Amino acid sequence: MSLKIRIDDSAPPYEQVRAQISEQARSGTLPVGYRLPTVRGLAESLGLAVNTVAKAYRALEGDGVIETRGRNGTFVAAAGSAAEREAAAAAQAYAERVRRLGLGEAEALGTVREALRAAYGEG
Repeated sequence: MSLKIRIDDSAPPYEQVRAQISEQARSGTLPVGYRLPTVRGLAESLGLAVNTVAKAYRALEGDGVIETRGRNGTFVAAAGSAAEREAAAAAQAYAERVRRLGLGEAEALGTVREALRAAYGEG
């Protein structure tokens, strides 16, 4: 198991780093607790600017995919815990809002299904 990142011209490099690490962490290719290279080390190995990799790591940390433990390094975080907490908070806020708007459960769930279909490109 090791981190594999390929950079091409398809998107900004920081977004490619972010997306590839995120996908590898979520798929289990990079297990929880896997120690990532330093920002400087990964930047050198990919031929990118340090700030580019730092931006990707900040975004991943904000998404709850990785966690930095000070001088001990940066690691793959517990699977989805931060993402699940954020989704639960968003769902709670949505539930409170639709209740205030007077929508019933069936209407609220239908609206969510439509939004998810649109977000995932299912029509």
